[in-house]
Amino acid sequence: MAQVTVSLDANLAIDVMMLSGTKNPQDAVELILRDFLERGRRTGARTGDAADGHRTAQDRPTVQEG
Repeated sequence: MAQVTVSLDANLAIDVMMLSGTKNPQDAVELILRDFLERGRRTGARTGDAADGHRTAQDRPTVQEG
């Protein structure tokens, strides 16, 4: 797997470590990002995407005249 190096503000890294309960900033950021991505997938699965527009369109019954 490829590795990416990102510089973060120390206070941000500490906050992430506290939120995730880890003692290593690398692990903390990885956990937070994985959680963020998983939430996005769950939201997409529940709400659909632009291609699923037909699901939200209202199907109105035809009005009978006469």
